[in-house]
Amino acid sequence: MTIKFYKYHGTGNDFIIIDLTKDDFKFTENQIKKICDRKYGIGADGLILIFNHDSVSFEMKFFNPDGTASFCGNGSRCAVLYCFHQGIVQSNCSFITNDGIHQGQVLEDENIKISIKSPVLVDKLSNGDFEVNTGSPHYVQIANSLDNIAFNKHCRLIRNNDKYFQNGINVNLVKVEDNFLDMRTYERGVEDETLSCGSGVTASALAIAYENKIDNSLFVKTRGGKLKVNFERIENSFEKVFLTGPVKFVFSGDYDL
Repeated sequence: MTIKFYKYHGTGNDFIIIDLTKDDFKFTENQIKKICDRKYGIGADGLILIFNHDSVSFEMKFFNPDGTASFCGNGSRCAVLYCFHQGIVQSNCSFITNDGIHQGQVLEDENIKISIKSPVLVDKLSNGDFEVNTGSPHYVQIANSLDNIAFNKHCRLIRNNDKYFQNGINVNLVKVEDNFLDMRTYERGVEDETLSCGSGVTASALAIAYENKIDNSLFVKTRGGKLKVNFERIENSFEKVFLTGPVKFVFSGDYDL
């Protein structure tokens, strides 16, 4: 069987999108792993499936390269632009994904803004680090440097400790600069660093906003580009949370399952 696929990326976080609005096909875990494999498949940080839906503009299902399902912030932004390109949605839309309903908006220069389900709570741990769930669970640690560290080894020790091993957690290291945050993310399901992580960017911005009593927005620089997080802070809780940044179409093709 041959399927049509589309490749998009949001600040270097790359995804395979397959449109199932006119087809009915169920992917197995092994097929998802094969498609996302960078040596034997197309290669991506995740697989996005697009479906019709009765009450919102479209449904998106996201799968990590290991076949597990989760919410994906950058993946959601890519799905919005794909559906806009295909005429499935207008510049404003709503969609349902792994953690519920979100709003999407196509801005100038193919910048895509999505809502993050709120309220979002920031939990400061006894060691000074943070846990924040922005649709996916995140561990946020403030760092003095993002370069003078064995990044993957450091993050794996956190991700695989007794507390997080079974369900996994994404690990984010954040350096606070004068007017933005600089960060790196290790993603569960990918089990490696990615160039960007939308839900991680959001979690990190809210953790720093909580720590420094910031009330409205933060810019975040990832290895793949810059994103903006808007929010309203109410003590350790955040409402009206939005993630905005660029998305790009890369290429399309046919793939033999």
